[in-house]
Formats: sequence, C-alpha cells, structure tokens
Amino acid sequence: MNTIRTITWLTFHEARRRKMVLAALALGGAFLLLFAIGFLLIDANLKEHNVSGAALQLNYSLLLIAGLYVVHFLTIMLAIFASVDTVSGEIASHTIQAIVTKPVQRWQVILGKWLGYAAMIVLYMVLLGGGILLVVYLRTGYAPPYPAAVLLLLLEALVLLSLSLLGGTIFSTLTNGVVLFMLYGVAFIGAWVEQIGALLQSHAAVNVGIVTSLLMPVEALWRRAAYLMQPPLLNSVPSPFSGTSPPSQAMVIYAAAYAALALALAMRQFSRRDL
Repeated sequence: MNTIRTITWLTFHEARRRKMVLAALALGGAFLLLFAIGFLLIDANLKEHNVSGAALQLNYSLLLIAGLYVVHFLTIMLAIFASVDTVSGEIASHTIQAIVTKPVQRWQVILGKWLGYAAMIVLYMVLLGGGILLVVYLRTGYAPPYPAAVLLLLLEALVLLSLSLLGGTIFSTLTNGVVLFMLYGVAFIGAWVEQIGALLQSHAAVNVGIVTSLLMPVEALWRRAAYLMQPPLLNSVPSPFSGTSPPSQAMVIYAAAYAALALALAMRQFSRRDL
C-alpha cells in the first residue's frame, strides 16, 4: 500500500506541475466565471419580462444542463490529454525503467498512476461541476431533481482514464490518442442515432445506439445524468442535454465494470510487456 500511495502522490503532483493541467484549470475557471455572468444576466432579463414561475424553472434547468454539458466535455478532454502519454511516453523515453527496476510490482505502477489521475479529475470535477450547481442555487435557489447524478460525469472520465492507461500499454502515444478520440466520436454519433431512432420508433437505429454505448459507454452516462437532472418536460425533446431514450441504471453498472476491467487489463498488459 505504501508503494501505491507513493506513486499516486507523485503522479498527482506531476500532473499538477504540467502546464496543460494548469491551462485546463485556468480555462475551467474562466468558463465558470463566464457562465456565472451569463446566468445572472439571463435571469435578470427573464424576471424583467415577468416570466411565470414554471417557465423560470424550465429555463434554469436548461441553463444548468447546458453548463454541465461543457463541464462534461472539458472533463473528458482533461482525462484523455493528461493521461494519454503517461505509460507509452515513459516507455518510449525509458524513464519508466527508473521505477520498474526497483522492488515494485508493475501492476502497482499502473494502479498508482490511475489513482493519481483520478484524484486530479475528481478535484477538477468538484470545482467545475460543483461551481455550476452552486452558481445556479445561490442566484435562484433552484437545484436539479437528482443533483447527485453529476457523479456520472466523473464516472465517464474514469472510464476514459482506464482506457487511456490500457491503450498506453499497447500503442504509442499518438495512436492511443487517435483511438480514444475515435471511440468517443463513435459513441457521440451512436447516442444521436439512438435518440433519433427512439423518436421515429426505429428499433434498428435504437439497437445501433445501444451497441455503440456498449462499445464506449461515455455518452450513455452523460445522457443518464442529464435525464435525471431535468424535469420531464425537457426530457421529452431529443437534444444533447436530454432524450426520449434514456439509458437505464444497468448502463451505469456496466460502465463501472467496464472501467474496472480496462484498468485490470492495463495492469495485466503492463506486467507482461517487454520494456
């Protein structure tokens, strides 16, 4: 446990020192400030026009989900870019040998790195996701029906983190990044196909979306989170923030198992790889 804790601590601080992570924090803070200003101005305008209470609630929900959609995207990008070269890059530069030549199990290296990056992602998600929820609540007193659903955004980032580490034990940094982005692109398109298929009652299109969600469950987690955090009226219209075909709780369990399996495979592959 001491070994894993040490690698976790070193990984977290290494990520913190990288300019990319600092840039992500700065841009995230700028977005949060911009969202707060925009939300205050829109809220003031709505109240000036004497919008009814029910309509105000719908607008607050829409703005909240739109803000969380950006947080969802930023967190995904951070999970990919921060970790995409953490294994393959160190193997290519031979710096990984400074660790594996010591009395350390290789699986401990991967697990420690995963925990370090996971801690960074958790902190980023708390700052941005919590900031969005706090801005809306302090201004209006509005909270989504199930605010804890924001944790699903954290799970999707951890899925990508596990895949990134697995890819790093197999591919080069560039190839790993391309594979991750292509898988995310397939999942994004598949989610839209499923939503449109559900709207048009096309079982074939819905099945295509389900298959892509099984291949990469990231977008399914976002749609589940958005569905839980919106009133039923907004969920009746397909959009990036909602849909008529919401993933079930079983998809959340599947995504958690997916991330755990990818991490286990990464540890196994790294233990067997010739360095």
